[in-house]
Amino acid sequence: MRLYAFPTILIAALSTGCADPSAPNPGAPVAVRSATSAEGAGVTGRHLIRFHGVPARGFAERVAALGGRVEWLRAGLATVSGLDAAGATALAGRKDIAAILDDVAIPLDEPLGRVAAERSAADLPMTPAAPQAAFFFARQWHLRVVGADRAWAAGNLGRPSVTAYILDTGIDGTHPDLAGLVDLTKSVDLLGTFTVTAGGVATSFTESDTVARYFPGAHPSTDLFYHGTHVAATISSNAVAAAGVTSRTTLVAVKVCAYLNTCPLSSVLRGVLHAADNGADVINLSLGGGFAKAANGALVGLVNTAFNHAASKGSTIVVAAGNASTDLDHNGNAYASYCDAPGVICASATGPAAAAGVNGPWTDADARAAYSNYGRSAIDLAAPGGTSAAPVWAACSRTSVLVPVCQAGAFVIGLGGTSMAAPHVAGAVALLVPELGRNPAAIHDRLRSAATDLGQPGTDPYYGKGRLNVARALGIEN
Repeated sequence: MRLYAFPTILIAALSTGCADPSAPNPGAPVAVRSATSAEGAGVTGRHLIRFHGVPARGFAERVAALGGRVEWLRAGLATVSGLDAAGATALAGRKDIAAILDDVAIPLDEPLGRVAAERSAADLPMTPAAPQAAFFFARQWHLRVVGADRAWAAGNLGRPSVTAYILDTGIDGTHPDLAGLVDLTKSVDLLGTFTVTAGGVATSFTESDTVARYFPGAHPSTDLFYHGTHVAATISSNAVAAAGVTSRTTLVAVKVCAYLNTCPLSSVLRGVLHAADNGADVINLSLGGGFAKAANGALVGLVNTAFNHAASKGSTIVVAAGNASTDLDHNGNAYASYCDAPGVICASATGPAAAAGVNGPWTDADARAAYSNYGRSAIDLAAPGGTSAAPVWAACSRTSVLVPVCQAGAFVIGLGGTSMAAPHVAGAVALLVPELGRNPAAIHDRLRSAATDLGQPGTDPYYGKGRLNVARALGIEN
């Protein structure tokens, strides 16, 4: 597990990927399995379970008798804590269980570079009706390149009735760019208490205790990292320091990643189900990991169950392609979640090749970001993810313990990665929901057909159907 010192802000991003095998036959014996995941991952001490349909009556009591506790159970999935190896093996023998495996905690990707945090002038007004008036808008090349400014000029600012659920490190709703936009009645911390064992070393986490210790009175879903706040403000912002794709979309924080750089898969899957069951219009996952498909067909089955459930509820899911420069058409036995989960919109990253200055002009703003994963079978759209020449700018968490300078005011940070590309697409989804309804397939088709075709004609391995074009998707431009 890596911890970082932050003399300057690190450009950060998370990885994702793709695949799909079959589940065990109903009634067949099920082995307890471990997920072979990304480097640096560890097991959490929890177990993930997928059922054959509805679990048999008395399941919780049976788990308790084996020394465990059911953390959550919904949509044919569950997480159980407190079981030893013998208890897990005994539970695996039940006929109602299709798969049981060790939960894994996957770290966020290594940051890509460095860029200083910057503070906006004090006491600036909110400008949600005119996001281009934000203090740092001049450097937000990424919003202009997708036509967000042209969408605003035509009155497309988003609606509070549309909800974007951010599955990430949390959101700092006290930042001026986010004040009043985060629905704390729906926001949750789904991490709970878990122990990560990696390399023979066990570390226990209870993030809500850390929030209470350092920021008394703060909501448990507040962002102690900085990543989730940046992602959220890219989707929707009051446009005090920096603008977002929208300025009126309601944000919901679903904390599934701890500030000490780990995201339990059990929390991520629970987050997808929680968002879908609470009416999420769009779900953004700028995170991921990986494992071997052949060894972990059961894990693929769990992921697919959660994502299919979300689609059935009308939630559109946007995910990041990942930052390993990997060809997802030819990645062998690797499953780099969540690009190939069913029904998602997978976003690769673009960014300028060069910039004359922080406010531009920029050279080739639609250049493929060298770090971005790619592949015709995986990438739906490209969107601005940023480069070392020109990062994506958005709010920095005022509750970040990793970037403490951001606690002092309305700071923004420039980050780069496919994590930053995904929320541009999620913001576009939020603008389309009032027109197309909670219809993931229709929204997916509209975004793909409206994209600016780049690279090879048609479907390109780096750009998919093209670079996101918000103005064209809304019918403002041909």
